[in-house]
Amino acid sequence: MAEKRDYYEVLGVEKNASAEEIKKAYRKKAIQYHPDKNPGDKEAEEKFKEAAEAYEVLSDPQKRQRYDQYGFAGMGGAGGFSGGGMTMEDIFQHFGDIFEGAGFDLGDIGNMFMGGGRSRGPRVRRGSDMRVKVRLTLEEIATGCEKKIKVRKLVQCKDCNGSGSKDGNTETCPTCKGSGRVVRQQRGIFGMMQVQAECDACQGEGRIIKNKCPKCGGEGVLRDEDIITITIPAGVMGGMQLTVPGKGNAAPRGGVAGDLLVLIEEEEHKDFIRQDSDLIYNLLLDMPTAVLGGQVQIPTLTGEAKITITPGTQPGKVLRMRGKGLPRIDQYGRSYGTGDLLINVGVYIPEKLNKEERKLIEQLQDSPNIAPGASEKKSFFQNLFGI
Repeated sequence: MAEKRDYYEVLGVEKNASAEEIKKAYRKKAIQYHPDKNPGDKEAEEKFKEAAEAYEVLSDPQKRQRYDQYGFAGMGGAGGFSGGGMTMEDIFQHFGDIFEGAGFDLGDIGNMFMGGGRSRGPRVRRGSDMRVKVRLTLEEIATGCEKKIKVRKLVQCKDCNGSGSKDGNTETCPTCKGSGRVVRQQRGIFGMMQVQAECDACQGEGRIIKNKCPKCGGEGVLRDEDIITITIPAGVMGGMQLTVPGKGNAAPRGGVAGDLLVLIEEEEHKDFIRQDSDLIYNLLLDMPTAVLGGQVQIPTLTGEAKITITPGTQPGKVLRMRGKGLPRIDQYGRSYGTGDLLINVGVYIPEKLNKEERKLIEQLQDSPNIAPGASEKKSFFQNLFGI
């Protein structure tokens, strides 16, 4: 399978392209690679679908923002329709309106350029997408996990197996003869012309149900509870949206089910702050350990770990434990290494002392190694604040 190309590259636009520039670029690609203009050319058909997929993401401000931030990983590894298998019917149904104003839609290009073009065939309905939120701990994000969620959605009617027919039988629509399309006369920019339109008698399905299922009323779907298992890959981030193909609402009368869109939310961790694939832990040392050095125990996502504090450790120093962060994922959702655990070192200065503690500190006050000199002062502030 060929590797997916960057959506901006597919449409031939810059990353800062306006919505109108993206629309014009897609219109140009759609006409160039339309199957009616390239009959039998599989490569042209794939480029036609590729352009539609790119436009489906870049024309939606929210999807475009996720794509710009996370790449294909933000699309759940695939963009929009492609997650559930983009079909020509999807493209015609959702993007034909970009040709409005020219007197034709995307499905009519064949009629204008090829003298009649191809028929789309009976309509295959598609269920609507559903969106859910899933909250994850950093521990779950580090390893990946499975989540079972209960949702109320449209499911196939069991009495009729989703057909909508009481006895399982349907009849060919007498109006369109089963094609789902009818030919009509329409005035366009070049005068009167014949165009194909969806059959009103059967809503483009080509079949008519005589004996409707009493349970679902002929729709083939009912609203019910369903338990869905979602596989969460390691390394996801809050705000990322994953696509689970075919787990959205069922479509009427045996159509294609919609997708389940999973928005990732992160739970706040009691010990760590996340910074991309790195984790940050704030370690507060007591003065004797900072001065004398020693070993201290800190948490990690996989348990406790001991680290060595060198004598004279200054506040503001950052220690690094390599490979103790979160998995890194690229724009295609593939893992390519692990982040680090960064330990910010602070030193606790007590605000209250008893008489004995105060006396000990006063004895050290005049020691030559206790009072900082000019070089120590400069080094300290450079390390702590970068100035």
